[in-house]
Amino acid sequence: MKNQKMYEADDKMISLIRDNYDLLQSLGSFGISLGFGDKTVKETCEDNNVDTYTFLAVVNFTINGYGDFANDEKISVSTLLHYLEACHAYFLDFQLPYIRRELTESLNEANSLSRLILRFYDEYAHEIRQHMKYEQKTLFPYVDSLLVGNPTNDYNVETFSKHHGAADKKLRELKLLMIKYLPQDALHNNQLTATLHDIYENELWLQQHAQVEDNIFVPAIRRLELQAKQNDVSKNISDMVFKGGAGQDSDALSERERDVIIALVQGMSNKEIAEHLFISVNTVITHRRNIARKLQIHSPAGLTIYAIVNNLVDISSVKL
Repeated sequence: MKNQKMYEADDKMISLIRDNYDLLQSLGSFGISLGFGDKTVKETCEDNNVDTYTFLAVVNFTINGYGDFANDEKISVSTLLHYLEACHAYFLDFQLPYIRRELTESLNEANSLSRLILRFYDEYAHEIRQHMKYEQKTLFPYVDSLLVGNPTNDYNVETFSKHHGAADKKLRELKLLMIKYLPQDALHNNQLTATLHDIYENELWLQQHAQVEDNIFVPAIRRLELQAKQNDVSKNISDMVFKGGAGQDSDALSERERDVIIALVQGMSNKEIAEHLFISVNTVITHRRNIARKLQIHSPAGLTIYAIVNNLVDISSVKL
């Protein structure tokens, strides 16, 4: 059942855990150790070098499904990435093997149906493991490259496809098989019941994990990709303007081409330039084509920057 309380930075961390014990595992994934006493969420996060805003975003989202993160620039991608990586480690290294041991103890492996159920679980675990390893090998390093400003060119978040659906279906079949067709003595029945409870809890945890990825992590990656594209555009303009030092590209232009640039950045049309320079409109177009080829600058804004930097015009004479 959803807990409608929205937790804030000044709430006591112990209150948050007391109200939502299932968040204990999330603490470990964020790198927050137990033993925080009566400290607030903010104090506890700061003690463990965790971004408080991102921690609360994940907590409030997993508890209540609250949050619109499409344009939330306050999310710390590095904190979120560390959290998801730790979640994977917990699930792959502890949770999956732990449930496998529980199943082995609660089933009679001499029984053919029991062996089939164990095989069913192993297939399910394999699918989850492959999906998480894909993220660890491909998605997470890509996000790291975005964070350092050097994104991988042959990958983007849109190629990140989810595979939770097929695994969820397999897990539902596994639970039904266990409930319907495995009568046991009292001891094994208790063990099997406890194992089923852990499997249900595990299923809920996986659903929340996927939702955090889809609703918080993926939008954050998209913002990083957009920023990277904007940085590329700025860098390209800078390279075009300053390549070889101010004035060098200007020397490669003819005097008439420089005249055309000056007229362009002053807002003249092709016809006005032709009349001003006593040349034909076709000649103006040819000059503009040669300018674009030589400078690799195709926009009026780019030519304006070029003209100012190379002292072809004074900035005060340009309409900005």
